[in-house]
Amino acid sequence: MKWIVTGGAGFIGCNAVQRLLALGHTVVVVDNLARRGTQANLEWLRTQGLFEFKQLDIRDAAALQSLLKEHADADVILHLAGQVAVTTSVANPREDFEINALGTFNVLEAARLCGGQPIVLYASTNKVYGEMEHVGTTLSNGRYQYINLPGGVAESEPLDFHSPYGCSKGAADQYVRDYARIYGLRTVVLRQSCIYGCRQFGVEDQGWVAWFTIAALLGRPITIYGDGRQVRDVLFAEDLVESYLQAVANIGKVSGQVYNIGGGPTSQLSLLELLTLLENSLGHSIPVKYADWRPGDQKVFIADVSKAKREFGWQPTTDIKCGLEKLVNWVKQNQATLRQVLGIAS
Repeated sequence: MKWIVTGGAGFIGCNAVQRLLALGHTVVVVDNLARRGTQANLEWLRTQGLFEFKQLDIRDAAALQSLLKEHADADVILHLAGQVAVTTSVANPREDFEINALGTFNVLEAARLCGGQPIVLYASTNKVYGEMEHVGTTLSNGRYQYINLPGGVAESEPLDFHSPYGCSKGAADQYVRDYARIYGLRTVVLRQSCIYGCRQFGVEDQGWVAWFTIAALLGRPITIYGDGRQVRDVLFAEDLVESYLQAVANIGKVSGQVYNIGGGPTSQLSLLELLTLLENSLGHSIPVKYADWRPGDQKVFIADVSKAKREFGWQPTTDIKCGLEKLVNWVKQNQATLRQVLGIAS
């Protein structure tokens, strides 16, 4: 199959491209290389196999349409390119909108007009559900948890786009869904939870599991926004890529649908619990400081991933300790690259 991967030099993108190349697929990597770490990821990908690279910004509708017409035989568009941080969206909401909402619209239009019939997979986010203030939470055993949602948040949860990031990703989420209904595009929306893994150049604003790990190993200060008891379900990147593959394999069943993709109830932890795991792994304490809660931050988010398991056979398989061990080893082996990319002095 031929895959076009937007944001293919990003964290999730390069993990997806590596897997696709290993499986023998033809891959076109699309990225504007604006994000820190993308150049390093692209150089690494060149050691993994042969692929076509196109430096392109998804805000450029004409360039996207030209690319898709050139590759009208593409089987799948995996749309990962985007602005990824809530804090950045608050500081620059116009740019956030143009990348996430308008950029995704450009991808959809290019797919619709290309003359082929590509599947479009869209990496959405759990942030489309908002703060979920109406859902009861309680503090128990040093962490927040839902009172009445033992299986987590299902796809039937009402949407509530809190923060510019939630609005831009949510608008794109609904456009992708509607292009299946109105134009017959084979689209799938994947509302992703906290993804972590190797080749994630995490920073304080985004990629908290990777950032805590990088900061702990490289001696950088860690700030916890809130009290650290907030809980997330976390998913290892390799498991996420598997969800893409299984969705495509079952496209006749899943086209036009929306799925939560995350660690689910069996793979959740608080910020403080992650620090404890890291301290146990590294053998020393990790100092932290605290600051006010960030806007739109949920005290708890656990995805109910049972629909994905029921409808196309996907479920997470990497437990947190195993995934974290892989991430720690990657950071240890790539300290020089991480310092260079993130601007951390030796």
